[in-house]
Amino acid sequence: MALKNSQYDTITRIYNQKQLRNRHNQTKRQEEIYEKIPRIHEIDDNIASISVKRAKELLNGNASALSDLHQELEELAEEKRLLLLRSGFSENYLKMQYECPDCQDTGYCNGKKCHCFQQASIDMLYAQSNIKGLLKTENFQNFTLEYYDDQEVNPMTGKTQKQTMTEIYNTCRTFVENFGNSYENLFFYGDPGLGKTFFSNCIAKELLDRSFCVIYLSAIELFELFSRTTFSEDTAKQSELPNELQQFIMECDLLIIDDLGTEFTNSFTNSNLFYCLNTRYLHKKSTLISTNLTMNKISDMYTERIFSRIFSNYTMLKFFGTDIRIKKKLLTKRS
Repeated sequence: MALKNSQYDTITRIYNQKQLRNRHNQTKRQEEIYEKIPRIHEIDDNIASISVKRAKELLNGNASALSDLHQELEELAEEKRLLLLRSGFSENYLKMQYECPDCQDTGYCNGKKCHCFQQASIDMLYAQSNIKGLLKTENFQNFTLEYYDDQEVNPMTGKTQKQTMTEIYNTCRTFVENFGNSYENLFFYGDPGLGKTFFSNCIAKELLDRSFCVIYLSAIELFELFSRTTFSEDTAKQSELPNELQQFIMECDLLIIDDLGTEFTNSFTNSNLFYCLNTRYLHKKSTLISTNLTMNKISDMYTERIFSRIFSNYTMLKFFGTDIRIKKKLLTKRS
């Protein structure tokens, strides 16, 4: 799953194509404006000729040439701005337009990979998985309460399955709306087939659409990455280990760990899970965990530090009811 040289080169070519496309689009906008507002063409020509003229004057000892140039350029720029606005265009219409203003579509900010490059890397690493396909159907737009029972009441909360899922839906939507402005974590737990993975996918899609950096891993995949980095003795293979992805795991905007408890639990998984959760907590990076385990089982399987970190820093959402996947199949057969 590491980003290989060929994949890195592919992403680099994509950025080169973006830059070429940006320049092409800017040229097209300039041609459009020159045709519709000829005076702006004259202004651009004047800017070039005045700059050359004042440069010569400066070389010939005219000390005021530079200040004169600045004043003239400001006046021409203001005239140009007003002409654009009066003709119904944005004052920035002729400037270069970027998909990512932070790195100006270079992929790098201050010598470091931009968040958009990181997301492009993650997208490429997971291009072969089914997560992208799932997000087309598993999203908030396709959520319905029709499969959730409104009769049976959870004795612990006094609420039906439908009432419980309505609250969970609202909590997830609020989590998405507040994301980036507040630090929050979510913990989904309950029996299989109640919608935990569905809601994880919904949140992933919403945040990806908003250009946040999201990594979605099952617990087994997460510890597989840690173990490959720690225990691999093949130095040739180590160059392909997902060190960069591990950094993303610690720094991405949202890490989703699905099916916690399906992995083989030992001191290695416990220490790495705590390291992961604690590092993200210290950097105020949100995490979403889903599990079929009960709270008692979680307390038995994981260390007290892990249990305490989750219980004190996560919004705990208990999924209650009967398996909706069975209901869906029954309804499909009846229809």
